Amino acid sequence: MKIKQITIEDPRSIGSALDPLVSIAPNLLLAFAAPDFFSAHGLASELRRRFPDVAVVGCSTAGEISMRGVDDGKAVVTAIRLERARLVSGTTDLLDMADSRAAGQRLAKSIHAADLRLVLVFGQGVDINGSALVEGMSDVLGASIPITGGLAGDNGAFEKTWTLGPSGVSDRALVALGLAGDGIEIGHGSFGGWESFGPARKVTRCADNILKELDGEPALGVYKRYLGDYADQLPASGLLFPFAMLSDDLGASGVIRSILGINEEQGSLTLAGNIEEGGYLKLMHASTDALVDGAENAARAAAAMTQGHGAGLAILVSCVGRKLVMGDRTDEELEAVVSVLGRDTVRAGFYSNGEISPLAPGGQSRLHNQTMTITTIIEH
Repeated sequence: MKIKQITIEDPRSIGSALDPLVSIAPNLLLAFAAPDFFSAHGLASELRRRFPDVAVVGCSTAGEISMRGVDDGKAVVTAIRLERARLVSGTTDLLDMADSRAAGQRLAKSIHAADLRLVLVFGQGVDINGSALVEGMSDVLGASIPITGGLAGDNGAFEKTWTLGPSGVSDRALVALGLAGDGIEIGHGSFGGWESFGPARKVTRCADNILKELDGEPALGVYKRYLGDYADQLPASGLLFPFAMLSDDLGASGVIRSILGINEEQGSLTLAGNIEEGGYLKLMHASTDALVDGAENAARAAAAMTQGHGAGLAILVSCVGRKLVMGDRTDEELEAVVSVLGRDTVRAGFYSNGEISPLAPGGQSRLHNQTMTITTIIEH
């Protein structure tokens, strides 16, 4: 396994900036970049021109993660040469939010192989039901194949995002990369660090990811009462106060749901993933220290699955909401990851509108919000 990484600061120098990647003859390129690189500056076309036979996947971001830390407004391209894994990439367009599960099924069929070890998926970060997307993929792949990745970002605007895959750049395409063969080890971990507060609230009316009522009251009104002065900043301030989904015994399930939008007329909240009618939710908040601890726990979970074998590649997908909370201290969560995985592990990733991973080894893959989600790939 050979890896080279570059960070492009000036969109006008994309062509020459890619030169160092050629030396390892990559068969995979991961590209995570600010939205402008996809909408205006030709990053995708230049990658295709320079590497016509290489699998290229990626998406737009709310911040780029690389070996040098966290950036904004840059493009990070990581070139990988895998010798003992087969790669298969696929794509499908998402017609609308209601198409999310069916689109996930189509996407999974496009990359299905008998000896899949991991599927990386990147989807648009707006007008999508991320839970249904992952459920659709699992319908085809089964629960035993880990699906990891995330939903594209747009610097927290939640207006328009981009993905990059076999068909180039799109604001409607879902892209997936399957890694097959027994020559690789896969690890994954996903943790938040958020703390719940207030009473458990029953979901008395919802439709998939639309939360309509809590305890018989319009959900938006209940939510605004909790937010106080922050209510005037909705929907953006919703990233600071996600919901915890509770288990049957009203304990933490480990699943968090972010608020993506509000409907004043209907008094409803649009969440990043599905919730269950009759289930219970609690509001959450976080401190930087707690989020950093969550990132460290995610790294420990991923490292435990590969038993510390080699350095390899770590794909880090962290929520834009975490970045808003941590502010100038955002790099601390990356340092926490480095303290576990080591400085020789190549880090690549982005701040997202949603993260995808199993909660535990062998568990069902699902959409997460407000987590640090890590996927490690090590070649024997």
